[in-house]
Amino acid sequence: MNIKKHIPNAITSLNLVSGCIAIILTFNFDLKYAAYFILLAAVFDFFDGMAARWLHVKSAIGKELDSLADVVSFGVAPGLIVFQLCAVSNDIVLFAGEINLIPFIALLIPVFSALRLAKFNLDARQTESFIGLPVPANALMIASLPLILNQIDQGENSNDSLLGIVITSTWFLLGLTMVMSYLLVSGIRLFSLKFKDLNWKGNEYRLIFLFVSFLLLVFFQFIAIPIILLLYVGLSLFQDKRKNQN
Repeated sequence: MNIKKHIPNAITSLNLVSGCIAIILTFNFDLKYAAYFILLAAVFDFFDGMAARWLHVKSAIGKELDSLADVVSFGVAPGLIVFQLCAVSNDIVLFAGEINLIPFIALLIPVFSALRLAKFNLDARQTESFIGLPVPANALMIASLPLILNQIDQGENSNDSLLGIVITSTWFLLGLTMVMSYLLVSGIRLFSLKFKDLNWKGNEYRLIFLFVSFLLLVFFQFIAIPIILLLYVGLSLFQDKRKNQN
């Protein structure tokens, strides 16, 4: 029995388990730790592909398992975080009986995440870059919200308090859901973080992105994550524009 070929799938399974735990924690409204488990799932998602490449054991079943795990960890789990945040906000309400229907709009996140993954599996153009926002990036953006709120609770900055009011606003959460859902299935071309080598030429945007992201995380902690996402999209658009001009 070749144990080596099962290692990437085992790591992918840890991604799935982390996503399931995040969902359970979200139902218990323990959103901070749910976010941590989404981050952990992202770590496993990064290393399963790396393990498959290093061990030369890529397989069709591994690709499908990865997508199924990602739907749970980076689709359902972050969608439920937005659902719970909307559920405790009273900015907008639309009742059917005793049920507020507004939080259910958050379920667009798992739906569009699944569509994004299905498109990715069928699109041969996305080997070295992405078309549309990758689902882990979307999930990390959403998972950052309870972590930012926790960071704000630890501080005393009035500007941070204003940020907390914005994040917990139903208007913001619904707008974020719409924008992120669009980005998932959009035609925007985004660079991947897969390095063929560590040379500057050909990796300029990746290296700039990683360096600036590191600095942002050091100085702003979890508040940096939305900024990093904007930086990622902005650099990708700039890179794509430069390529089209050449």
